[in-house]
Amino acid sequence: MVAVLLFLGGLGAVSALLLGIAARVFYVKEDPLVVEIENALPGANCGGCGYAGCHACAEAIARGEAAANACVVGGFETTVQVAASMGVKVEAREPQIAATSCTYGTGEADLVYLYNGARDCQAAVALFGGGKLCPLGCIGLGSCVKACKFDALQIGPDRLPRFNPKKCVACGACVKACPKQIIQLTSSSDRLVREYTTAECTAPCMRGCPTGIDIPRYIAAIRDGRPQEALRIIKETCPLPLVCGRICPAPCELQCRRNLAGDEPVGINPLKRYVADYEMRTGRHINPYANAPSGRRVAVVGGGAEGLTAAYYLARLGHATTLLEARDKLGGILRHVIAPGRLPEGVLEHEIESILAMGVEARTGQLLGRDATIGSLIEREGCDAVLLATGGYDSRKLLLSESERVTPVPGLHLVVDFLGGVRAGRAPAVGRRVVIVGGESRSREAAELCRRAGAREVLIVVPGPAERMSPPLGDAAALEGVEVRAATIVTALFGAGDRLVGLRLETAGADGCPAVELREVDTILLASGRIPELVFRPVLTPERAAAAGGGAEAEVYPDFAVAPTWATAEVYRTLASLGAFGVFSSPEPGRTSDAGAVVRAILSGRRMVRGVHAQVMGRAIESIPDLAVEADEVLDVREVFGVSVEQRHEPGDPLREPGTEADWAATAELSGLGDEEARAEARRCLQCGLICYQKAM
Repeated sequence: MVAVLLFLGGLGAVSALLLGIAARVFYVKEDPLVVEIENALPGANCGGCGYAGCHACAEAIARGEAAANACVVGGFETTVQVAASMGVKVEAREPQIAATSCTYGTGEADLVYLYNGARDCQAAVALFGGGKLCPLGCIGLGSCVKACKFDALQIGPDRLPRFNPKKCVACGACVKACPKQIIQLTSSSDRLVREYTTAECTAPCMRGCPTGIDIPRYIAAIRDGRPQEALRIIKETCPLPLVCGRICPAPCELQCRRNLAGDEPVGINPLKRYVADYEMRTGRHINPYANAPSGRRVAVVGGGAEGLTAAYYLARLGHATTLLEARDKLGGILRHVIAPGRLPEGVLEHEIESILAMGVEARTGQLLGRDATIGSLIEREGCDAVLLATGGYDSRKLLLSESERVTPVPGLHLVVDFLGGVRAGRAPAVGRRVVIVGGESRSREAAELCRRAGAREVLIVVPGPAERMSPPLGDAAALEGVEVRAATIVTALFGAGDRLVGLRLETAGADGCPAVELREVDTILLASGRIPELVFRPVLTPERAAAAGGGAEAEVYPDFAVAPTWATAEVYRTLASLGAFGVFSSPEPGRTSDAGAVVRAILSGRRMVRGVHAQVMGRAIESIPDLAVEADEVLDVREVFGVSVEQRHEPGDPLREPGTEADWAATAELSGLGDEEARAEARRCLQCGLICYQKAM
């Protein structure tokens, strides 16, 4: 017995010794920081952060590979705990939610075959892309539901996924599980600055609307007796529904699929005016959601449709917004050009009040270049961005006298103004170095005059190739002190205080890589009918970088004798088609002063906001792939079946008596639809998707 006990005791001692040695040999040191971070994480192991579980995420955060807010499940409290462990500061991140744009489930959509296989979307897609005729249609077998660990979505009666915003944590599991890639993570900011792509289920009227309104959705709200909700949907992309309801030429109605059935289109614009008039009748402003204050300050110059739109969406995105207008009242062309009978002043005032109610500060009688400057707004008032939305050539001619026509950007003038000033004997001093952008014979004339005025260096840059250059520009190259450079664009302007310092040029190279040059300049002459939309930002000088902390790297420009304090931001490279035109691109090219100019100005203002929002929040400004408006062809149908012809409900009688000057009254002068008429007209909507639409039962 004793021997057995001794044997067992000895065996235990030897085993303990071996285990101790093994523990020493195979010991893995655990980082206490990783342990602390992992304890702060929720332990869901959902993979929404992009790492294989919470431990891997904690390791990535500790190594500095992932941000303190990498966990999408834990929320802001978890981020604060992780940031405290890392010793860094964080800002609240805007919540996201999963969403899909598919309109019709497999029970209503056109099918190419009936699928009766494994109840998995991936398996169904493997068989000729799924049973739906639409290649972007939801399969509806619930693979996204199985992937969700938070019970945040289910397949609804229409066989489409329905997301619960209270449970969705935006982990992205459903996005990865969808073989059609039609589920996206979206936020309120995304919805405000979105543009339709070819990968989304969009109706023809949505793609035809210059402002990008979700037309079927707001018409459905009217049909269901929810005008306030309809107005909120409209204001997601159009802050001037009262104005548009009266003067928009309604290109959306030309795209209505009822036209294919030999019917009249749905009265989209009268329905828009109906809900906008509903708001005005209530005497209240029905403004949708707005983000929490971001701590950023933005100035918008120009109080017309474009500037009002930009200010509205910047305020909704949480930025402190100041709107500067040269005249004594906001409105621009809307107030000073459009006839009151077509756009009553009371209507315009209600729209402007609604925009200011979002927290926009308006300063009238403030002319940029006279009462305020880019330098003063950025350096003294602390603006993180300054947007220039001063309107087109018509605005310059009609709203400002010759004495008021000062350049809003230091050193930047239009060629037409420069030549006119020379003839009138009041041309601006051009300095020693001049760059002329674009143009043909007038640019040559301007170059010659600049040389006579004392300029030592004159450079003419044109975006097109040399072989397509006009003869006048070829002649200009022969002038002494004048250089002409083809395939070159201006990609940035730099200034300090109230003076222009320099610019950045990009010249196309044979290998496809542009040659970049920083060049000092005193004057830029632009061969254009107007100063285009420009966005200015503070340059991160060494002083600002030190004040910002966090290892921010200062911007240094040794090519300039004077260190710049502000520069332009390339916000228009968000649109692939505009990148080739550089900083002088317009967010809505080809805009003319026709009946649709105001509507396209609204689009322009919202497009500016997308890039500005990214700029001031420190995010990369990325282009939008596969824009529907830039696509050569979008999936559509050329004929419709099962659609009954129904009489269109028109607005009431003209407000003015027949035989007067307004006897021809267009929709703007009509009294508008009543409640029952609006609902009846809304029921005519086919609620179209990409190729699906509502057929008569």
